[in-house]
Amino acid sequence: MTATMQNRSETFVQASDVPLETVGEGITRQILSYGPDLMLCRLWFEAGSVGDVHQHPHGQISYIESGRFLSFVNGEEQELDVGDSVIISPDTDHGISCIEAGSLLDIFNPVREDFLATGEDES
Repeated sequence: MTATMQNRSETFVQASDVPLETVGEGITRQILSYGPDLMLCRLWFEAGSVGDVHQHPHGQISYIESGRFLSFVNGEEQELDVGDSVIISPDTDHGISCIEAGSLLDIFNPVREDFLATGEDES
């Protein structure tokens, strides 16, 4: 399955079939399953890499699979470890810094069409 813009991904997505894309210095993303109202992405961060503070009109939940991160949401910061998560309301300033190399899952509502159209934006 490739991340070309269509209404939705295949019903079953094999991660080994999905390309990886560099979206920032030390940050790699894989767009997994998506439909009009929901999107799942996996991201890998090298230690010291930074997802700059930004905002978008999508709700977001991030789940830490491995590593350690410092999450910034609406002026607050919290260290996150394996198994931790953060919820981000639409149009809220947020960003993340990687303390120890790892990966996370980002879930968006609705789909991040900008990711599918260009593949250039960060989480």
